[in-house]
Amino acid sequence: MSNPWTKTNPLMSMWLSAANKAAGSVRGQATAAAKRQVASSQADLSRQIVDFWTGTTRTAVKSKPSAKKSRR
Repeated sequence: MSNPWTKTNPLMSMWLSAANKAAGSVRGQATAAAKRQVASSQADLSRQIVDFWTGTTRTAVKSKPSAKKSRR
């Protein structure tokens, strides 16, 4: 007679597969967000280094206020 404790449980198998799929999706999104943030930080740092060594300064440019839409 086979041991019932060593048999596979189909419900548990499906549940673990779904949990693994969800965890993989979350991990992928978190990794992509981290890579975007690192790339943005490196680009900003590069700009700051170039600006420092070239002697240029960056000033905040104020944009024109947008025209308000008229109601009909």
